[in-house]
Amino acid sequence: MLFCTQKFLFFFLGVFTVYWLLPWHRLRVWLLLGASYYFYASWNPLLAGLIFLTATLDYTIARALEAGTSPRRRRALLAVSLGANVGLLVYFKYANFFLDSLGDCLRSAGVTVPLPVLSVIVPVGISFYTFEAISYTVDVYRRRIPAERNLANFLLFILFFPHLVAGPIVRARDFLPQVRRRKHWNWVRFALGGRLILLGLFKKLVIADRMALLADPVFSDPTAYGTLVLWMAAVAYAFQVYCDFSGYSDIALGTAHLLGYRLAVNFDMPFAAANITEFWRRWHISLSNWIRDYVFFPLGGSRGSAWRTAGNLLVAMTLCGLWHGAKWPFIAWGLLNGVYMVVHRAFRSWAERRPRLDGLLQTEAGTGLRVALTFLTFVLALVVFRTGSLSEGAAMLGAMFAPQGGLASPVPPLCFWVTAVVVLAAHLLARTEGAWRLWERLPSWLHGFGLAAFLVVTLLLAPVTSQVFLYFQF
Repeated sequence: MLFCTQKFLFFFLGVFTVYWLLPWHRLRVWLLLGASYYFYASWNPLLAGLIFLTATLDYTIARALEAGTSPRRRRALLAVSLGANVGLLVYFKYANFFLDSLGDCLRSAGVTVPLPVLSVIVPVGISFYTFEAISYTVDVYRRRIPAERNLANFLLFILFFPHLVAGPIVRARDFLPQVRRRKHWNWVRFALGGRLILLGLFKKLVIADRMALLADPVFSDPTAYGTLVLWMAAVAYAFQVYCDFSGYSDIALGTAHLLGYRLAVNFDMPFAAANITEFWRRWHISLSNWIRDYVFFPLGGSRGSAWRTAGNLLVAMTLCGLWHGAKWPFIAWGLLNGVYMVVHRAFRSWAERRPRLDGLLQTEAGTGLRVALTFLTFVLALVVFRTGSLSEGAAMLGAMFAPQGGLASPVPPLCFWVTAVVVLAAHLLARTEGAWRLWERLPSWLHGFGLAAFLVVTLLLAPVTSQVFLYFQF
């Protein structure tokens, strides 16, 4: 049930109407729980049942963790919860990848062993709700949050349909108090939710889906296109993946606001980041924070030597790449971003010892140069991420830096350049406080007219066929 479909529109309007007509808070919770289960079961009822069972297991273990006093028993309970969640994630998402990789290693060593190929359906959003369950049990084990007493509340935390299949990754300490709190109708929150949904639809339909018309054909056969088209496709894919995923996140936040819930902001104008570390504080924030809190910090963070910190960064970012899927290009992409961060830390330390250079880098021109370089490194890493194999990624990168001829762009170049200008202008506008103050001063009727016009433009500019959200595959 995709956000940009009539089926979801009718589903949400029905849930929204009944939800606010109900006078009882607990009945609203049960309504959202039932709607969320139906939302996922409409894709696959069996896998929806699997989520229900694993969530119930985590709920039960967390209650035992809170009551337990024996360190040994508590560690055993935590191991059961982590084993169940990670085990299911590995089985559904990575088992065939590991078996294929093992087979390749054996064949390279001259050993031929027939290995099974598992026939599994990867549950949509498994990476998201698995990380949510892991963070919950770990936080209860560390006694940072109490275990949830009400099973329905906990199930809604895992199954809440706006964030269920593609995030943002929600923390129990942020969401569970909202479940317990009675909701009251708020016109300001309703307006905010509506604006977020409109913005998400524009990002998805007008920018992401149109950039896919350029990126998809070129990435499917990069050797057939010229160097300039390859660069355009690489940048177009950066726009596509950003607007696709941030558009989904905006719609998720908007629908949650319409139901009285607040989800964490997942993107903060990442293309305005002046270095790769800042970029990852702005891009997929919920995943970056999860990796930081449950992988990087437990490994030691930056408390050790420079070499130890570099190793921790490489491990954390490689895991971030593996989280995206069972492919070597994803792992290489994560490792490459880890290398970027290590190099940035070393350069920052070196530049800070040279005040004149550091001062130049902090000027407007220096900051602009750093922003452009950060975006360039991100685009180059995405080439590896998007291609089907490491060899294809290397070939495309080579063709981007060694000029070659080939087919013209699959879409008019003007479409690409206009989109690039729109994305750049949006980043600049969002950083201008005066623009938001001017919007807030406009009369309400003009607000309504502007949002209605924005919706009409979105529907007019959307391609005939919409594409599935990219992060559904992760």
